[in-house]
Amino acid sequence: MEDTTREILERVEKLGKIDTLELAAELNVDHQKIVGAVKSIQSAGDIINCEQCTSKKWELTEEGKAVVENGSHEALVFNAVPVEGIAQADLMQSVPNAKIGFSKAMSGGWIMIDKKAEGGPRVFRKVESIEDLVQQSLIKLQNLQLDGITDQQKTDYKKRKLIQEVKINSFIVTKGRNFSLTISKQETDLTPEMLSSGSWKEHTFKPYNFEALGVLPDSGHLHPLLKIRAEYRQIFLEMGFSEMPTNNFIESSFWNFDALFQPQQHPARDAHDTFFISDPMYADETKLPADYVAKVKKVHSEGGYGSQGYRYDWKLEEGKKNILRTHTTAVSARMLYKLAQQEKFTPVKYFSIDRVFRNETLDATHLAEFHQIEGLVADYGLTLGDLMGVIKEFFKKLGIQKLRFKPAYNPYTEPSMEIFGYHPGLKKWVEIGNSGVFRPEMLLPMGLPDNVQVIAWGLSLERPTMIKYGIDNIRDLIGPKVNLQMVYNNPICRLDRH
Repeated sequence: MEDTTREILERVEKLGKIDTLELAAELNVDHQKIVGAVKSIQSAGDIINCEQCTSKKWELTEEGKAVVENGSHEALVFNAVPVEGIAQADLMQSVPNAKIGFSKAMSGGWIMIDKKAEGGPRVFRKVESIEDLVQQSLIKLQNLQLDGITDQQKTDYKKRKLIQEVKINSFIVTKGRNFSLTISKQETDLTPEMLSSGSWKEHTFKPYNFEALGVLPDSGHLHPLLKIRAEYRQIFLEMGFSEMPTNNFIESSFWNFDALFQPQQHPARDAHDTFFISDPMYADETKLPADYVAKVKKVHSEGGYGSQGYRYDWKLEEGKKNILRTHTTAVSARMLYKLAQQEKFTPVKYFSIDRVFRNETLDATHLAEFHQIEGLVADYGLTLGDLMGVIKEFFKKLGIQKLRFKPAYNPYTEPSMEIFGYHPGLKKWVEIGNSGVFRPEMLLPMGLPDNVQVIAWGLSLERPTMIKYGIDNIRDLIGPKVNLQMVYNNPICRLDRH
């Protein structure tokens, strides 16, 4: 390294400037060795100035080098065909890369095939001799002789993975402010001994960088989902909502489905869509409110409250089956039932953000578990207009002001609406949530007053997180294959709130 450093400084002294790439070729040494010496000189102060230059060159791949040595794939195929011809199957086994070679030899008019030959397709030479232009061109490229090689040929060879374009970074080195042929090590610390002896006057000190950042202390890092969740939670609290307890991942089918007026024959209650618990398989019957269970059974089987019901034999055994909850609306059902047991009804605004589970086929946008965000308002005389107004205010705080609503169907809400927001980046409307007014068949059996309505809406937590952090595969966001460096690198989230 010392010899290389001295060589660089002497040439800069003599020539005024040097190109590291040219110097490496002249000295017949690895270019990186020259670059390393230049960097070492730079670290000693303003001895030299460096200007980075970028150039590109074509370089043969391993396959390209094999073509230079042995001939192109098509030439090898041609040479393997004797005058009397050869069975196609035998030819394809006798030559490496026979498939591409056969195709190129055919398109070049070098060989022909007789598909009706006895014993199967047979290949014959179509010309007496060939000129291997591919091999000749690659030899030129290897010797950096680009004359006569067209851009189309380069593109073709690149597609065939015979050559690759390599980017080379080099440096133009000139004299610096403190240029010298000798390098003295710069001191980094002023010691008491230097001060007492006065030797500090003879030393050169490395300048301090007062803008350098200190070493960050080790700490924990919030997952992107937790950052977005905190933002949503703050919006709900600003709007006067109270958070519902969501600590029961295991729920009975009664609270998850039956209390929501979802029939027991509904496809969502099938094992293909829901995870059923095997131990314990059933919820404790004594913990289900008997009078309420009877009312739910009646409204399902016979109807009531202005509804004819579903007209089937509702079974408690089906309602007792334990599952991993499929939505946090099960929590809303419990909270509304608890609200109905008060002596006097008081309007409430509730929200929840927590994990739910569905037996989904895993892909880039679906997992078997995800987070659901849900908000609901219970009050006297609420209408569809109130629901749309609350939703608009909620999404306005998220920075989404262009909304559209589309009629939809849910077993436990009527009317129901899908929520669409305009995405400026995608320049189109995308579905961002679902909403509706809870049905009387769900609310009145709980004991809520006739003139109390409940409006609700929900959306996922993963979709806005993926959009905000530019993640296109949900398995990179949550699950066993998450790159922890992603959690470390991603910044704190701030939604574009208004």
